[in-house]
Amino acid sequence: MSSPESDRPVLADAPWLSIVGIGEDGAAGLGEAARAAIAGAAHVFGGRRHLELAAPLITGEAHPWPVPFDPGMAAVLALKGSRVCVLASGDPFFFGVGATLSRHLSHGEFVAFPAPSAFSLAASRLGWPLQGAECLSLHGRPLDLIRPHLHPGARLIALTSDGDGPAALAGLLAGSGFGASRLTVLEALGGPQERIRTRPAEKWDLGPVDALNVVAVEVTAGENARVLPFGFGLADDLFEHDGQITKREIRALTLSALSPRRGELLWDIGAGSGSIGIEWMLAHPSLSAITIERDPARAERIALNAARFGVPGLKIVTGAAPAALEGLPAPDAIFIGGGGSGDGVLDVALASLKSGGRLVANAVTLDMEAVLIAAHSRHGGALTRIEVARAAPIGTMTGWRSAMPVTQWAWVKP
Repeated sequence: MSSPESDRPVLADAPWLSIVGIGEDGAAGLGEAARAAIAGAAHVFGGRRHLELAAPLITGEAHPWPVPFDPGMAAVLALKGSRVCVLASGDPFFFGVGATLSRHLSHGEFVAFPAPSAFSLAASRLGWPLQGAECLSLHGRPLDLIRPHLHPGARLIALTSDGDGPAALAGLLAGSGFGASRLTVLEALGGPQERIRTRPAEKWDLGPVDALNVVAVEVTAGENARVLPFGFGLADDLFEHDGQITKREIRALTLSALSPRRGELLWDIGAGSGSIGIEWMLAHPSLSAITIERDPARAERIALNAARFGVPGLKIVTGAAPAALEGLPAPDAIFIGGGGSGDGVLDVALASLKSGGRLVANAVTLDMEAVLIAAHSRHGGALTRIEVARAAPIGTMTGWRSAMPVTQWAWVKP
């Protein structure tokens, strides 16, 4: 039932929406302003748990989130002009619903009252400086996202999806050579059912875990741990491949020429093992890539590599360019591998690239080299010849064996 206060329309210059972070201690843990925002709302949205926690304060109509969840927030936005309150866990703008809502609103339309996030509560219980820990959400997301963060000595705080999440995470760590890592499960933080337990990943035996939990990881790497180094040019043997891979030295120079920048999209045409697109995405969480590979077996292998490198969001298009490029979002950067780019692939790539975007194409055949030399003559850019030699046995001695030279054309679109 709405109160007379909550039925009043919102003034034209006042925020119509309140976003309130609430913890497991419920209404008792809220400040006066947050309590007033809930009590004065004609409509209160939240998860069923949030609505139960705030029940003593709610005087308007309670709306549980729909299943499946609507990221467009249509039900909330439809009530613009009324007094509306949205409840969220902890800090609504730290992997929370506040970030989702703010995409649809101007700053003057809402006011937020954050509570301590699960990450802050976990750090305070463990005595960890929060700025020294990596905080990531695995809620509704692949556990593989944790892989790039698994470095010896790292401290991670991960929000999981449910009570099965900690055991699954322990299994991933043990299976990747990090079995000695200490996992601390922090359940129902801030509430009467709070519980904290610690086990090594390889000796996981905690049994049932509260669905509301975060896992703190103190990373210890075993002898064969799969550590993904920072920087370009990861070892070739970290990738599953059939020989169709841009070798690490060439890959490092190629990614340097591609020059990834925050939020950009890469097309990796003729992806082979997917190594270029994978390392592009590893450079920063905001980066995305689409790999285009005509061979279905290689496309499956790319998906396996993407998961094992912790970038499961890599998009894979199985098909031959240029036809497979049709309808894809415009890229900020394009890489064309050394196998060739006949049948108009280069022309379509040049036309598709955004203004200011970078294109890098590698040639290992004379035919492809001729295409790149012609492109350099027409458009300019930088033409580079890259030669790599590796020491190898020659009888009882050691000598240099040269890999196939690579001609690289790098160009920035005006």
